[in-house]
Amino acid sequence: MKKYQVDENGFFGKFGGAYVPEILYKCVTDLQNAYRPIMESEEFKSEYESLLKDYVGRPSPLYYAKRMSEKYGCRLYLKREDLNHTGAHKINNTVGQILLARKMGKTRVIAETGAGQHGVATATVCALMNMECEIFMGQTDVQRQHTNVERMRMLGARVHPVTTGNMTLSDACSAAIRDWCCHPENTYYLVGSTMGPHPYPDIVAKMQSVISQELKWQLKEKIGRDYPDYLIACIGGGSNAAGTIYHYIDDDRVKIVLAEAGGKGVDTPYTAATIHCGTEGIIHGARTLVMQTDDGQIEQAFTISAGLDYPGIGPMHADLARKGREKVLAINDDEAIYAGYELTRLEGIIPAIESAHALATLKKLTFKPEDVVVLTVSGRGDKDVETYLKNKAMAKEYGKF
Repeated sequence: MKKYQVDENGFFGKFGGAYVPEILYKCVTDLQNAYRPIMESEEFKSEYESLLKDYVGRPSPLYYAKRMSEKYGCRLYLKREDLNHTGAHKINNTVGQILLARKMGKTRVIAETGAGQHGVATATVCALMNMECEIFMGQTDVQRQHTNVERMRMLGARVHPVTTGNMTLSDACSAAIRDWCCHPENTYYLVGSTMGPHPYPDIVAKMQSVISQELKWQLKEKIGRDYPDYLIACIGGGSNAAGTIYHYIDDDRVKIVLAEAGGKGVDTPYTAATIHCGTEGIIHGARTLVMQTDDGQIEQAFTISAGLDYPGIGPMHADLARKGREKVLAINDDEAIYAGYELTRLEGIIPAIESAHALATLKKLTFKPEDVVVLTVSGRGDKDVETYLKNKAMAKEYGKF
C-alpha cells in the first residue's frame, strides 16, 4: 500500500494543491492534464532514458567511502550525483521537463535558481533543444555564484538578477511566477524542486526518482540486498531528497534522515530550517510549511548555502516530516563548512555546500558497524570554492583544515 504518494487533487496528506492566480489557472490545468499521459508514453520514456544515459552520463556511481566509513562506524556509500553533466542532480529533472515542454508546444522556458545549478541545467537543455531560455536569480546569489551565472550566459540564457526582498531563491521564484503570468500561452515554467503548485512537486519527484531506482540494483550488486539501513540527503525545496527516497518511502526497513539549513541556528532569526521553524501556509502556489510571521508575511531565510535558501519546503516533505517518516536535522553553517572540508580531505571529493549539510548529519547520528548508509552528494563544490575559502575559519573551530 502506498501511504505517502500524491492524491488525484495534488495533495500529500493536507499539503500541496494548486493555489494560483486566475491568469495561470489554464496553464496549470493544462499541465495537470498533460503530464501523466506524456510521461507514461513509450516515446517519452525512450527519449528520456536515452538522454539520461548518453547526455547526462547516468547511472551515477555508488561509491564506498572507506575512510569516512571508518570514522563514523558504518558502511557509508555516496551516491555521486555530482558526477552528472552540469555537476548536480538538477539535470535529471530539466531533461525530462524540456521534453514535456516541447510536447506541449511551448517555445519559451523560464526558471528560478538559487545556487545556479538548476539555472545551468535549464540553460543546458534549452541549448540542446534550441528553445528560448530566461533565468531568474536573486542578486545576492548572482554575486556569490558568479561562475554559474556566466555558465548560463555562455549557454545562451538571459539571466535576470532579482533585487526584491532578500534577493535569493524565494524572490527568484516570485519573479518567475510574475513573468509566467505575463506570458502564459507560449511559456513553460521549468520548476527546479518539489515545490510550487500541483503537478510540479509530483513531476520533479518522478524525474528525480531515477536516483533511488538506480540505488535498488546498485545496492543489490554491492551488498546483496536492494535497500540500505539509512538514506541521507540535504533538503531545501526537496528535489534530490525526493529522488533519493522515492522508491523507499513505503519501506519501513529504511530510515530517512534529511538535513535542512540551520544558518546561524534555529534559535536565531538567521535560519532556513523550515521544517523546524515553519508553520502551515501557502507559498508559490502550494500549501506547505512556511517560515512566516504571525500575520502570514513570509520571513527571509538565511544560510550560507544558496541552494537551501528557501523559506518553504516541498509539500511531499512537509507531509513526510509531519507524519514522522523523515527525521530532519538542522545543520548550521559552521557544521556544513567543516563537513565539506572533511569529505574533501578524507575522500578527495569536494562537495557542494548543499551536500555538505547532508554530510554534517553523520556527526549527529549513531550507527552500528553493519549499518549500510547511503548519502547523496547532490552536487560538486566547484561553484562553492570561494565560499569555502571565505569561511575556512568555521572549519578550524572543529578540526585542522
